Amino acid sequence: MRVVLGVSGGIAAYKAALLLRLFTEGGHEVTVVPTEAALHFVGEATWSALSGRPVATQVWSSVHEVPHVRLGQEADLVVVAPATADLLSRAAHGRADDLLTNTLLTARCPVLMAPAMHTEMWSHPATVANVAVLRERGVSVLDPAAGRLTGTDTGPGRLPEPEEIFAAAIALAGGAPSQDTAYESAAEPDQNQPDQNQPNQDPQTLQGRHVVVSAGGTREPLDPVRFLGNRSSGKQGYALAQVAASRGARVTLISANSALPVPSGVDVVEVETALDLQDAVRDASADHADVVVMAAAVADFRPRDYLEAKIKKSHDPGEEHSAPTIELVRNPDILAGLVADRGAAPSPLIVGFAAETGDASGDVLSHARAKLARKGCDLLVANEVGRDVTFGKDDTLVHLLRPDTDEARTVGPASKVSVAGAVWDEVAHLLRDRTPVGGDG
Repeated sequence: MRVVLGVSGGIAAYKAALLLRLFTEGGHEVTVVPTEAALHFVGEATWSALSGRPVATQVWSSVHEVPHVRLGQEADLVVVAPATADLLSRAAHGRADDLLTNTLLTARCPVLMAPAMHTEMWSHPATVANVAVLRERGVSVLDPAAGRLTGTDTGPGRLPEPEEIFAAAIALAGGAPSQDTAYESAAEPDQNQPDQNQPNQDPQTLQGRHVVVSAGGTREPLDPVRFLGNRSSGKQGYALAQVAASRGARVTLISANSALPVPSGVDVVEVETALDLQDAVRDASADHADVVVMAAAVADFRPRDYLEAKIKKSHDPGEEHSAPTIELVRNPDILAGLVADRGAAPSPLIVGFAAETGDASGDVLSHARAKLARKGCDLLVANEVGRDVTFGKDDTLVHLLRPDTDEARTVGPASKVSVAGAVWDEVAHLLRDRTPVGGDG
């Protein structure tokens, strides 16, 4: 993929060097276009060395190649990081006073901007209006992170981490698979329909939709220091939330015990137990949700009794091998409950996840098909799990199953961001003629 990386003049320009490395290590061809101010923070030699390509800095350099037009025309993706308040203003007003703004005017590919500035500048009505204009024109503008800024200041305005910008950029470009990504299907493609095994090239396929995503793993307390839990890190759910936001959705992320950074532009509700998660998902779904994705690993059981004091082991020699007996009760089936609550209504569209292991009675796919039939959801994402498989890892392999076909679409092994893109492609296909934007409420 041919990427133009624009860098404007802010202290966060040093982070763009890390972003550049992510693109080049991913096999992408990157041309860096820094503004004159950006070169005061990071020099041309750094950009050239990291990209392995000449740096484009002036409209008047290599005039015979018409760089102010060619760069934008030939790019598959334009990313500006950091995007200062000045750059956002010039882009919103169609200025063409340097090579970067010329490139933005000629680009007909997806454009992603990652703002970075002081809190007062980000919240100023002029900046708010400029961001709104750019978003209305189809530019994806990330919300800045909150944290330490220049000097002793803190607050919203910090450049998102390079990994987050990179993931959002790849998702915006259509989730283009890297070399380690595979898309397979047993079905012969219909020549008259879009190829559902390829990433969606519309960067705003979820524009105006409200999606609810659960992530992480629930914990069921036993006493003040112990709980029953699982190995889920929340990475897949967070990737789903991040990609959905980059495609224009309003995202509510129900996060169960995950330490991951919150994706930009995503509303987070933190929960602990399965019952907490059930209440949070129902509340968020009632807010005109178009899609609910249950990616969290929810405990099937919880201790019947919670003990107010820590369980002590016995020091009596006659009981040194004894252990307490813990009685468990079933947690509610949240996914099946969502389907039952929806009834015959067309929305929300419901996506389930099945973390499966094969056993003597069947393989992962057979167990997943049985679960799809039991749950009644619209799409099931099945993946193999284990001590060293999927949980906490950065890549995975999943199978996408729908109730209207026996075929399974296999995605991966691939990054969890790429898997998220494939899931949202499938959801966009299911939504296309199903519900109006904003749900049925």
